[in-house]
Amino acid sequence: MTEPVVAQTVRLDVWLWAARFFKTRALAKDAVTLGKVDVGGQRAKPARTVRVGDALQVQRGDERFEVTVLGLSDQRGPAPVAQALYSESEASRQRRADVRATRAAERTGYRAPDTKPDKRARRLIQALGDIDAL
Repeated sequence: MTEPVVAQTVRLDVWLWAARFFKTRALAKDAVTLGKVDVGGQRAKPARTVRVGDALQVQRGDERFEVTVLGLSDQRGPAPVAQALYSESEASRQRRADVRATRAAERTGYRAPDTKPDKRARRLIQALGDIDAL
């Protein structure tokens, strides 16, 4: 028996689907076509080959992933296997957590002010704080 051939390169849209960034290959292909995926800082086509070590920037909705390709697969497998195909940068992970926290705060009614409070507003804030202390 012969051993299975390990692919040296995989199409970008297939890899994104196998790594579970998109639910279907068609969605992955559309995202690449619309410019939501950059390879090495440049727009790519769906048929572009992905190699181990490539740096990808994937935008999915409001989330932006910055990942490095660690492995190649053209088959969609379980989530732990898919997560082993890439490593996300710590800055990207932190940025996504910040955006997620901001969205959660906006759902609860908080909206960050556009500017710092001026002198009058600071005095009003302090006065309100004194009322709460009673």
